[in-house]
Amino acid sequence: MVNVKFFAMLKGIAGVDVTEYDITGSVTMTVGELKKRIVADIPSLTEALQSRSILVSLNQEVADDKAVIEDGDEVAFLPPYSGG
Repeated sequence: MVNVKFFAMLKGIAGVDVTEYDITGSVTMTVGELKKRIVADIPSLTEALQSRSILVSLNQEVADDKAVIEDGDEVAFLPPYSGG
C-alpha cells in the first residue's frame, strides 16, 4: 500500500486528506502513473495534479513524475503556499 496525502486546498478538492493505493500488482509504479490512478478515482483533482506548481513529496523528499514508488511509501501533494 502507498499512503497518499493531500494538503491545503487539495484536501478540499479531493474530499479526503489521506487515502491509500494498493500497488502490489504492478511491477513498478512512478509518481506520474500514481497521479493517473488518483485522477481516475478523483476526477476533481485532474487540473490540480497536472499543474506544474503542485509539489510532490515521496517519503518527505521532493520527487518528480519519474520517481519510482514502492510498497509502503508515502506520497504527498502540496499546493503552492505563501506566508508572512
